[in-house]
Order: sequence, then structure tokens, then C-alpha cells
Amino acid sequence: MKSQLIVVSLFTALAAVSAPANAKGCVKGAAVGGVAGHVAGHHGVIGAAAGCAIGRHRANKAARQQQQQQQQQDTAAGKTARSS
Repeated sequence: MKSQLIVVSLFTALAAVSAPANAKGCVKGAAVGGVAGHVAGHHGVIGAAAGCAIGRHRANKAARQQQQQQQQQDTAAGKTARSS
């Protein structure tokens, strides 16, 4: 019980420190992880924290891929305009 209180306190502190812009993907991941953790043995808080981390990772990965695609398109458009 004491360890769960420590874990909840740490995650609450981390949530208070993080900026809202960094939460992209966290809410959805936390919801899924919380449910999965609860079903897997009443570890909803741990599941929510892990789900949040995974959700943020996937959102950041998707944003990086989108940015790379945009840069490639901009580069290709620049080459086409120069060759004309």
C-alpha cells in the first residue's frame, strides 16, 4: 500500500511539472493502459502511467515522420521549381 502511494505521488508530481503541449497521446494511452492494468491485476495506476508513456512516444514518432515527409515534399517542390 505504501509503495502504491509513493508511485501515485511521483506520477502526480510529474504530471504537474509537464507542459500541456507534451500531453499529446498521453490521455488516450493512459485510458487504455489504466483499463488494461486494472483488468490484469488491479494495477490501473501503473497501467495508466505506462500507457501515457507509450502514447506520448507514438505521438512523437508520428509527428517526426510527418515532419520528415513535409521536408521531403518541400525539397522535391524546390527542385522542381529550379529545374523549370
